[in-house]
Amino acid sequence: MTVALATAVRSLPRAPGLAYEPKFDGHRLVVLRTLEGVSLQARSGRIVTEAFPDLAAAARQLPAGTVLDGEVVVWHAGRTEFALVQRRAAAPSAARAAVLAQTLPASYAAFDVLELAGLDLRPRPYERRRALLVDLLTPLGPPLQPVPMTTDPELAETWYETLPASGIEGLVVKRMDQAYPAGRRAWQKLRHTNVRDAAVIGYTGTARRPLALVLVLPVGDEAPIVSSPLTAALRADVAAALTAGSATAAAEGTVTAIGVGEVPFRLLDPPLTAEVRHTSARHPPPEVLRLRTDL
Repeated sequence: MTVALATAVRSLPRAPGLAYEPKFDGHRLVVLRTLEGVSLQARSGRIVTEAFPDLAAAARQLPAGTVLDGEVVVWHAGRTEFALVQRRAAAPSAARAAVLAQTLPASYAAFDVLELAGLDLRPRPYERRRALLVDLLTPLGPPLQPVPMTTDPELAETWYETLPASGIEGLVVKRMDQAYPAGRRAWQKLRHTNVRDAAVIGYTGTARRPLALVLVLPVGDEAPIVSSPLTAALRADVAAALTAGSATAAAEGTVTAIGVGEVPFRLLDPPLTAEVRHTSARHPPPEVLRLRTDL
């Protein structure tokens, strides 16, 4: 199932007929409920049902022939934590996934229904799909829930300013009359400025076990900076990108790591791109959220 995408904007769009949704900081997930059971598909197309047995069990309450688009998140201490979603996604076995489902239960923030009772709803306007989504999920309750939505730009701006404390990273804006734009960047997203793309010019550690990324941030000076340590899931993603030949180690260099001093690293040719979160140019080190393999 090819999902819709969004293009970044720098200010809140305001026009008649727009809908605003909070942008959750999680993993994109398509839920497919068939007569035979449930499949959970990542944005890449990979089937990840085994990693989220709690969501798969909840999705069995859906009628056969249902397809949902949304975001899987994990709540901790009153906010969503992207690192915990990565930990869930990287479960090495079904047994470990079952344990994590108990200790780090997942929630599903659904923002669209693509099929219902086997009927393809993607050509229908978003306004109609949204009404069907709410009718479908409201009786079920957590962990499957529709994302909040408003057509009031003032309320949307309030969400944008206040919800980051809950782990919300911005807003997604859609047209009420819009069909589902599979595979196209026809939605808009407004993210907080501390989440942005950075050039990955190298890595510390080895190609099989990268420890951190060497970044050039799109703000401040252009001196390289070392990220905070990568999570296990990100180490696997970077190692996979290197193995696939997305970039190759061209030479060695040294870079200053905060609190450590000079450390060796391997330069990449060409650079990769990563989405990072940082509060300033240098302190604390940028947190790598994900590789932008779609670029």
